[in-house]
Amino acid sequence: MTFFYMMALFAVGLVLIIKGGDWFVDAAVWLAGVLGVPQFLIGATVVSVATTLPELTASAIAAFEGKVDMAVGNAVGSVTVNVSLILGVAVLGASFLIRRSQLWGQGALLAAGCLVALLCSLRGSLSALGCVLLLLLFLGYVAFNIYTAKKERSTERPAARPGDRRRQIAGFLLGAAGIVVGAKLLVYSGSGIARMAGVPEAFIAVTIISFGTSLPEFTIAVTAAVKKHTGLSAGNIVGAGVIDITLILPLCAVFSGRALPISPQGLLLDMPVSLVAVLVCCVPALLTQRFRRWQGACMVGVYVLYVAALLWLFV
Repeated sequence: MTFFYMMALFAVGLVLIIKGGDWFVDAAVWLAGVLGVPQFLIGATVVSVATTLPELTASAIAAFEGKVDMAVGNAVGSVTVNVSLILGVAVLGASFLIRRSQLWGQGALLAAGCLVALLCSLRGSLSALGCVLLLLLFLGYVAFNIYTAKKERSTERPAARPGDRRRQIAGFLLGAAGIVVGAKLLVYSGSGIARMAGVPEAFIAVTIISFGTSLPEFTIAVTAAVKKHTGLSAGNIVGAGVIDITLILPLCAVFSGRALPISPQGLLLDMPVSLVAVLVCCVPALLTQRFRRWQGACMVGVYVLYVAALLWLFV
Protein backbone atom coordinates (compact mmCIF):
# COMPACT_ATOMS: atom_id res chain seq x y z
CA MET A 1 0.00 0.00 0.00
CA THR A 2 1.48 3.32 -1.04
CA PHE A 3 1.58 6.43 1.09
CA PHE A 4 -0.68 8.32 -1.36
CA TYR A 5 -3.24 5.49 -1.33
CA MET A 6 -3.39 5.64 2.47
CA MET A 7 -3.74 9.43 2.36
CA ALA A 8 -6.62 9.08 -0.13
CA LEU A 9 -8.39 6.60 2.19
CA PHE A 10 -7.81 8.98 5.11
CA ALA A 11 -9.39 11.86 3.15
CA VAL A 12 -12.41 9.75 2.12
CA GLY A 13 -12.90 8.61 5.72
CA LEU A 14 -12.75 12.19 6.96
CA VAL A 15 -15.38 13.34 4.44
CA LEU A 16 -17.69 10.43 5.33
CA ILE A 17 -17.40 11.15 9.05
CA ILE A 18 -18.03 14.89 8.71
CA LYS A 19 -21.02 14.56 6.36
CA GLY A 20 -22.41 11.51 8.19
CA GLY A 21 -22.23 13.36 11.50
CA ASP A 22 -24.05 16.32 9.98
CA TRP A 23 -26.95 14.18 8.74
CA PHE A 24 -27.09 12.09 11.90
CA VAL A 25 -27.29 15.05 14.29
CA ASP A 26 -29.95 16.82 12.21
CA ALA A 27 -32.07 13.65 12.19
CA ALA A 28 -31.62 13.11 15.95
CA VAL A 29 -32.66 16.70 16.72
CA TRP A 30 -35.71 16.27 14.46
CA LEU A 31 -36.59 13.04 16.31
CA ALA A 32 -36.39 14.80 19.69
CA GLY A 33 -38.74 17.51 18.43
CA VAL A 34 -41.25 15.09 16.93
CA LEU A 35 -41.33 12.90 20.05
CA GLY A 36 -41.44 15.93 22.35
CA VAL A 37 -38.57 14.73 24.57
CA PRO A 38 -35.34 16.52 25.60
CA GLN A 39 -32.33 16.23 23.28
CA PHE A 40 -30.29 14.87 26.21
CA LEU A 41 -32.67 11.89 26.43
CA ILE A 42 -32.48 11.19 22.68
CA GLY A 43 -28.69 11.36 22.96
CA ALA A 44 -28.71 8.95 25.91
CA THR A 45 -30.92 6.40 24.14
CA VAL A 46 -31.25 6.29 20.34
CA VAL A 47 -27.99 8.06 19.52
CA SER A 48 -25.87 6.24 22.12
CA VAL A 49 -27.19 2.83 21.00
CA ALA A 50 -26.32 3.64 17.38
CA THR A 51 -22.82 4.89 18.19
CA THR A 52 -21.95 1.93 20.45
CA LEU A 53 -22.97 -0.76 17.95
CA PRO A 54 -19.43 -0.93 16.46
CA GLU A 55 -17.95 -1.34 19.97
CA LEU A 56 -20.51 -4.03 20.83
CA THR A 57 -19.72 -5.95 17.64
CA ALA A 58 -15.95 -5.66 18.07
CA SER A 59 -16.02 -6.70 21.74
CA ALA A 60 -18.38 -9.63 21.09
CA ILE A 61 -16.21 -10.97 18.26
CA ALA A 62 -13.04 -10.54 20.32
CA ALA A 63 -14.57 -12.36 23.30
CA PHE A 64 -15.91 -15.17 21.10
CA GLU A 65 -12.42 -15.64 19.60
CA GLY A 66 -10.87 -15.77 23.07
CA LYS A 67 -9.24 -12.31 22.88
CA VAL A 68 -10.70 -11.30 26.24
CA ASP A 69 -8.11 -8.60 27.00
CA MET A 70 -9.06 -6.82 23.79
CA ALA A 71 -12.78 -7.18 24.53
CA VAL A 72 -12.50 -5.84 28.08
CA GLY A 73 -10.08 -3.09 27.06
CA ASN A 74 -12.44 -1.93 24.32
CA ALA A 75 -15.45 -1.72 26.67
CA VAL A 76 -13.68 -0.09 29.63
CA GLY A 77 -11.31 2.06 27.58
CA SER A 78 -14.17 3.49 25.54
CA VAL A 79 -15.73 4.91 28.72
CA THR A 80 -12.50 6.74 29.57
CA VAL A 81 -12.05 8.08 26.03
CA ASN A 82 -15.68 9.17 25.71
CA VAL A 83 -16.12 10.77 29.12
CA SER A 84 -12.70 12.38 29.58
CA LEU A 85 -11.42 13.22 26.09
CA ILE A 86 -14.46 13.57 23.84
CA LEU A 87 -16.88 15.29 26.23
CA GLY A 88 -13.93 17.22 27.69
CA VAL A 89 -13.07 18.65 24.27
CA ALA A 90 -16.73 19.55 23.66
CA VAL A 91 -16.91 21.35 27.03
CA LEU A 92 -13.63 23.16 26.35
CA GLY A 93 -15.19 24.47 23.13
CA ALA A 94 -18.18 25.96 24.94
CA SER A 95 -19.55 25.70 28.49
CA PHE A 96 -23.25 24.88 28.66
CA LEU A 97 -26.11 24.37 31.10
CA ILE A 98 -27.30 20.88 32.03
CA ARG A 99 -30.40 20.14 34.09
CA ARG A 100 -29.71 18.12 37.23
CA SER A 101 -32.82 16.03 36.56
CA GLN A 102 -31.39 14.98 33.18
CA LEU A 103 -27.91 14.04 34.37
CA TRP A 104 -28.28 12.55 37.85
CA GLY A 105 -29.91 9.25 36.83
CA GLN A 106 -27.63 8.39 33.92
CA GLY A 107 -24.56 9.74 35.71
CA ALA A 108 -25.27 7.74 38.87
CA LEU A 109 -25.84 4.56 36.85
CA LEU A 110 -22.59 5.10 34.93
CA ALA A 111 -20.59 5.62 38.14
CA ALA A 112 -22.30 2.61 39.75
CA GLY A 113 -21.47 0.48 36.72
CA CYS A 114 -17.79 1.41 36.85
CA LEU A 115 -17.66 0.76 40.61
CA VAL A 116 -19.45 -2.62 40.36
CA ALA A 117 -17.17 -3.72 37.51
CA LEU A 118 -14.10 -2.80 39.56
CA LEU A 119 -15.23 -4.39 42.85
CA CYS A 120 -16.43 -7.60 41.17
CA SER A 121 -13.08 -7.99 39.38
CA LEU A 122 -10.80 -7.78 42.42
CA ARG A 123 -10.04 -11.52 42.25
CA GLY A 124 -8.75 -11.25 38.69
CA SER A 125 -11.95 -11.95 36.76
CA LEU A 126 -15.41 -10.46 36.41
CA SER A 127 -17.62 -12.80 38.44
CA ALA A 128 -21.04 -14.12 37.46
CA LEU A 129 -22.51 -11.95 40.24
CA GLY A 130 -20.81 -8.92 38.70
CA CYS A 131 -22.30 -9.70 35.29
CA VAL A 132 -25.79 -10.05 36.79
CA LEU A 133 -25.45 -6.77 38.71
CA LEU A 134 -24.24 -4.94 35.60
CA LEU A 135 -27.15 -6.27 33.53
CA LEU A 136 -29.56 -5.19 36.29
CA LEU A 137 -28.05 -1.71 36.12
CA PHE A 138 -28.62 -1.72 32.35
CA LEU A 139 -32.27 -2.68 32.85
CA GLY A 140 -32.51 0.12 35.42
CA TYR A 141 -31.06 2.50 32.83
CA VAL A 142 -33.70 1.47 30.28
CA ALA A 143 -36.50 1.81 32.86
CA PHE A 144 -35.22 5.22 33.98
CA ASN A 145 -35.17 6.51 30.39
CA ILE A 146 -38.70 5.26 29.75
CA TYR A 147 -39.91 6.97 32.95
CA THR A 148 -38.10 10.21 32.05
CA ALA A 149 -39.48 10.19 28.51
CA LYS A 150 -43.05 9.87 29.80
CA LYS A 151 -42.52 12.51 32.48
CA GLU A 152 -40.84 15.15 30.31
CA ARG A 153 -42.67 14.53 27.06
CA SER A 154 -44.01 17.75 25.63
CA THR A 155 -47.54 18.01 24.25
CA GLU A 156 -46.45 20.78 21.87
CA ARG A 157 -44.62 19.20 18.97
CA PRO A 158 -43.76 20.64 15.57
CA ALA A 159 -45.98 19.44 12.74
CA ALA A 160 -44.11 17.07 10.45
CA ARG A 161 -44.08 18.25 6.84
CA PRO A 162 -44.80 15.75 4.03
CA GLY A 163 -41.67 13.75 3.24
CA ASP A 164 -39.94 14.79 6.47
CA ARG A 165 -40.20 11.38 8.09
CA ARG A 166 -38.62 9.45 5.22
CA ARG A 167 -35.92 12.06 4.66
CA GLN A 168 -34.92 12.21 8.32
CA ILE A 169 -34.92 8.41 8.76
CA ALA A 170 -32.76 8.13 5.64
CA GLY A 171 -30.47 10.82 7.03
CA PHE A 172 -30.23 8.98 10.37
CA LEU A 173 -29.34 5.64 8.75
CA LEU A 174 -27.01 7.05 6.08
CA GLY A 175 -25.36 9.31 8.65
CA ALA A 176 -24.73 6.38 11.01
CA ALA A 177 -23.33 4.30 8.15
CA GLY A 178 -21.10 7.16 7.03
CA ILE A 179 -19.73 7.60 10.55
CA VAL A 180 -18.97 3.88 11.00
CA VAL A 181 -17.39 3.38 7.55
CA GLY A 182 -15.49 6.65 7.81
CA ALA A 183 -14.16 5.70 11.24
CA LYS A 184 -12.91 2.34 9.93
CA LEU A 185 -11.17 4.03 7.00
CA LEU A 186 -9.53 6.59 9.30
CA VAL A 187 -8.25 3.92 11.69
CA TYR A 188 -7.00 1.67 8.86
CA SER A 189 -5.29 4.45 6.92
CA GLY A 190 -3.99 6.21 10.03
CA SER A 191 -2.41 2.99 11.29
CA GLY A 192 -0.87 2.35 7.88
CA ILE A 193 0.59 5.85 7.65
CA ALA A 194 2.00 5.55 11.18
CA ARG A 195 3.67 2.21 10.36
CA MET A 196 5.19 3.66 7.20
CA ALA A 197 6.59 6.48 9.32
CA GLY A 198 8.17 3.94 11.71
CA VAL A 199 5.91 4.68 14.69
CA PRO A 200 5.96 1.80 17.27
CA GLU A 201 2.98 -0.60 17.29
CA ALA A 202 2.36 0.00 21.01
CA PHE A 203 2.03 3.72 20.44
CA ILE A 204 -0.39 3.09 17.55
CA ALA A 205 -2.50 0.83 19.78
CA VAL A 206 -2.96 3.34 22.60
CA THR A 207 -3.51 6.34 20.34
CA ILE A 208 -4.91 5.75 16.84
CA ILE A 209 -6.73 2.45 17.50
CA SER A 210 -8.16 3.30 20.92
CA PHE A 211 -9.36 6.69 19.74
CA GLY A 212 -10.64 5.19 16.49
CA THR A 213 -13.17 2.97 18.30
CA SER A 214 -14.71 6.13 19.77
CA LEU A 215 -14.74 8.18 16.56
CA PRO A 216 -18.55 7.83 16.17
CA GLU A 217 -19.09 9.42 19.61
CA PHE A 218 -16.45 12.07 18.87
CA THR A 219 -18.12 12.95 15.56
CA ILE A 220 -21.54 13.32 17.17
CA ALA A 221 -20.13 15.36 20.08
CA VAL A 222 -18.28 17.83 17.86
CA THR A 223 -21.09 18.16 15.30
CA ALA A 224 -23.72 18.62 18.02
CA ALA A 225 -21.56 21.22 19.79
CA VAL A 226 -21.02 23.17 16.55
CA LYS A 227 -24.77 23.12 15.90
CA LYS A 228 -25.44 24.25 19.51
CA HIS A 229 -27.18 20.99 20.45
CA THR A 230 -25.02 20.42 23.53
CA GLY A 231 -27.62 18.34 25.37
CA LEU A 232 -27.53 15.78 22.57
CA SER A 233 -23.73 15.62 22.84
CA ALA A 234 -23.68 15.10 26.63
CA GLY A 235 -26.52 12.57 26.52
CA ASN A 236 -24.75 10.56 23.83
CA ILE A 237 -21.49 10.36 25.80
CA VAL A 238 -23.11 9.41 29.11
CA GLY A 239 -25.49 6.94 27.48
CA ALA A 240 -22.70 5.30 25.48
CA GLY A 241 -20.68 4.92 28.69
CA VAL A 242 -23.56 3.20 30.48
CA ILE A 243 -24.03 0.78 27.57
CA ASP A 244 -20.28 0.05 27.37
CA ILE A 245 -20.02 -0.91 31.05
CA THR A 246 -23.41 -2.40 31.92
CA LEU A 247 -24.25 -4.21 28.67
CA ILE A 248 -21.15 -4.79 26.53
CA LEU A 249 -18.90 -5.94 29.41
CA PRO A 250 -21.24 -8.70 30.73
CA LEU A 251 -22.08 -9.75 27.16
CA CYS A 252 -18.35 -10.31 26.60
CA ALA A 253 -18.47 -12.85 29.44
CA VAL A 254 -21.46 -14.55 27.80
CA PHE A 255 -19.72 -14.78 24.41
CA SER A 256 -16.47 -16.01 25.96
CA GLY A 257 -18.40 -18.77 27.76
CA ARG A 258 -16.56 -18.34 31.07
CA ALA A 259 -15.65 -15.85 33.78
CA LEU A 260 -14.10 -12.82 32.14
CA PRO A 261 -10.39 -12.55 33.08
CA ILE A 262 -9.27 -9.03 33.97
CA SER A 263 -5.60 -8.24 33.40
CA PRO A 264 -3.52 -6.47 36.09
CA GLN A 265 -3.47 -3.40 33.84
CA GLY A 266 -7.27 -3.47 33.60
CA LEU A 267 -7.69 -3.88 37.36
CA LEU A 268 -5.03 -1.40 38.51
CA LEU A 269 -5.24 1.22 35.75
CA ASP A 270 -8.07 1.01 33.21
CA MET A 271 -11.03 0.46 35.57
CA PRO A 272 -9.96 2.95 38.28
CA VAL A 273 -9.26 5.62 35.64
CA SER A 274 -12.69 5.08 34.05
CA LEU A 275 -14.34 5.63 37.46
CA VAL A 276 -12.27 8.77 38.11
CA ALA A 277 -13.17 10.10 34.65
CA VAL A 278 -16.89 9.60 35.32
CA LEU A 279 -16.70 11.35 38.71
CA VAL A 280 -14.77 14.32 37.25
CA CYS A 281 -17.40 14.55 34.52
CA CYS A 282 -20.57 14.21 36.58
CA VAL A 283 -20.01 15.51 40.13
CA PRO A 284 -19.20 19.19 39.31
CA ALA A 285 -21.96 19.29 36.68
CA LEU A 286 -24.51 17.94 39.15
CA LEU A 287 -23.51 20.50 41.79
CA THR A 288 -23.53 23.55 39.47
CA GLN A 289 -25.92 22.35 36.73
CA ARG A 290 -23.35 23.46 34.18
CA PHE A 291 -20.40 22.04 32.27
CA ARG A 292 -17.65 24.67 32.54
CA ARG A 293 -14.41 25.05 30.57
CA TRP A 294 -12.20 24.39 33.62
CA GLN A 295 -14.04 21.11 34.08
CA GLY A 296 -13.42 20.26 30.43
CA ALA A 297 -9.70 20.93 30.98
CA CYS A 298 -9.71 18.57 33.99
CA MET A 299 -11.48 15.88 31.95
CA VAL A 300 -8.96 16.11 29.12
CA GLY A 301 -6.19 16.12 31.73
CA VAL A 302 -7.41 12.75 33.04
CA TYR A 303 -7.10 11.28 29.54
CA VAL A 304 -3.64 12.77 28.98
CA LEU A 305 -2.38 11.24 32.25
CA TYR A 306 -3.99 7.91 31.29
CA VAL A 307 -2.25 7.82 27.90
CA ALA A 308 1.03 8.85 29.54
CA ALA A 309 0.71 5.90 31.94
CA LEU A 310 -0.02 3.52 29.04
CA LEU A 311 2.97 4.79 27.08
CA TRP A 312 5.17 4.36 30.16
CA LEU A 313 3.99 0.74 30.40
CA PHE A 314 4.22 -0.20 26.72
CA VAL A 315 6.91 1.92 25.07
